[in-house]
Amino acid sequence: MTQADQPTDKPKSPSKMAAAKPRKGVKPANDDGEAEKSLFEDFDALSEYLVETTGAGQEVVRDFFMKQGDALKVATGKKSADPLNVGESFQEMMQALASDPGTVMQRQFNLWGDYAKLMATMGRKMAGEDVGPAIEPEPGDKRFAHKAWRDNPMLDFVKQAYLTYAKWLKTTVHNLEGMDEHDKKKAEFFTQQFLDAIAPTNFPVLNPEVVETTIETKGENILKGMRNLLEDLDRGDGALAIRQADLEHFKLGVNIATTPGKVVFQNEIMQLIQYAPMTEEVAKRPLLIFPPWINKFYILDLQPTNSFIRWMVEQGRTVFVVSWVNPEPSLSGKTFEDYIKQGCFAALDAVKKATGEREVDAIGYCIGGTMLSTALALMAKRGDDRIRSATFFTAQADFKESGDLLLFVDDEQLDAIEKQMDAAGGVLEGRAMATTFNMLRSNDLIWSFVIDNYMKGKDPAKFDLLYWNSDATRMPKKVHLFYLREFYQHNRLAKGEMVIDGETLDLGDVDIPIFMQAGETDHIAPHNSVYRTARLFASKDKADVTYMLAGSGHIAGVVNHPDKKKYHHSINPALPPKLDDWKAGAERHPGSWWPYWMEWLNKVSPGKVPARAPGDGELTPIEDAPGSYVKVKA
Repeated sequence: MTQADQPTDKPKSPSKMAAAKPRKGVKPANDDGEAEKSLFEDFDALSEYLVETTGAGQEVVRDFFMKQGDALKVATGKKSADPLNVGESFQEMMQALASDPGTVMQRQFNLWGDYAKLMATMGRKMAGEDVGPAIEPEPGDKRFAHKAWRDNPMLDFVKQAYLTYAKWLKTTVHNLEGMDEHDKKKAEFFTQQFLDAIAPTNFPVLNPEVVETTIETKGENILKGMRNLLEDLDRGDGALAIRQADLEHFKLGVNIATTPGKVVFQNEIMQLIQYAPMTEEVAKRPLLIFPPWINKFYILDLQPTNSFIRWMVEQGRTVFVVSWVNPEPSLSGKTFEDYIKQGCFAALDAVKKATGEREVDAIGYCIGGTMLSTALALMAKRGDDRIRSATFFTAQADFKESGDLLLFVDDEQLDAIEKQMDAAGGVLEGRAMATTFNMLRSNDLIWSFVIDNYMKGKDPAKFDLLYWNSDATRMPKKVHLFYLREFYQHNRLAKGEMVIDGETLDLGDVDIPIFMQAGETDHIAPHNSVYRTARLFASKDKADVTYMLAGSGHIAGVVNHPDKKKYHHSINPALPPKLDDWKAGAERHPGSWWPYWMEWLNKVSPGKVPARAPGDGELTPIEDAPGSYVKVKA
């Protein structure tokens, strides 16, 4: 067994904002029974607060502006104001507009007509007529839920004017002709980012929730919001690092990631955790989980009430999970092939030593599933049959329809990412990937927190999932570039062109039972892309492939404990060429899909043995779960 030195957190310099203690809100009464004053009523407290915050804040803001120039520098020493290569797409968009002035004029007339309809509708409404809105938010748009957006005529007008303009602009960009399709999609994506940013809900004076909070707190929310902003600038070391959750509340192994277990093996890129049994008998085959290394494994072990790992142990499974290292620049040379050999294959060897069982059932989540599918194709080439069934959580091996993330993998952007990683010592900083994922759902993952944290002055929520989402990881340069270029950009595994360790891979060679889970609203691994992956495994009629579509998205669609009685899942044992045909023949069931999958797993993985605990086999436990690798912060 290889036991690498355990990584430790780097000491972080004290926060410049640490001296100015934030108030947690206005309390109804103090110890003497008197109502506590707000900051604006307590002059001494207000003066002290402003002095502390302003003094610390000046240093933070000065550092912020000084570091912006450095942030734009790349390895060549030149500055790039457009690291995502947006300018070229918008330049092509403007050229397409200029080449067809007639269409542009028609679109302008359409916009004026829409505004005229809106003005007429608002005029009739203010005259007392019972008239419906000229335009309404799209289903699921939560920004305008407050009743003032309907009841207040001025706010109703502002809302409808924004929605009218947004619809017009998106339609105009979508209908442009003469543009490269990739540049057009990129222009559409960043047009949506622009529209999300200028929404009236993002302006404090227009947002009724912010106005109400300001009145209720007598303006204290503005001061707290300013402090929250300065703290996030400070914590981001020159970049705005928006807090989505209370980063001090959760402690790994204390109130999150608490399922009992032991680290039984480790090497330089992963620790392997074996969980303690909770039943007298367990399934003969151990269950080995490969989570994504883009995020940390404890998304599957948040708290006892929503832990997938704990639930699986309770079902009588011997569960192992890989906890990937948060790599330092010293690991920048690690390759995708290294992650297969030192991650997947090393874990298989360790499970055999820990349990005596050669065969396992495996799970791959997201990029962990991409690695697992690649490893399975390699193992099929070499007659390695240690993995006897494979389950995939929102994982892709065919990237042809992988959604908006394809917009970030053209040559220019990949070159920019490579220079960014070189400047960071050969790793991609976790915050960079987190920002990309947040942009895919900017209203939910960016602007809602801007409103709550900076405008309402709210304290970050004690929400386990959002805490996990904020706990970003780094990625080695070679691994990440291989993933982006070979899978996203060139789709080589799906085309049968990928070569790993001298073998040309074909997923059709895999001949074990396969279960593919997808999420209806997944914006990272779209369910149509997962369906294409399922079809790849079934291409030679070797593997028995089951595709299941769960309600919700990339996270909630997976982490859905049966006791919560949330969402739904759709089942169809067939696997027709078209996804629409699969949907037409699918049966929809309420609640979690976990029990349905458990039935499937019990069928393909029979047999019982006495429960086995960490340390029963050849491996000596190293430390308690969740281990030390997962505690390293990016």
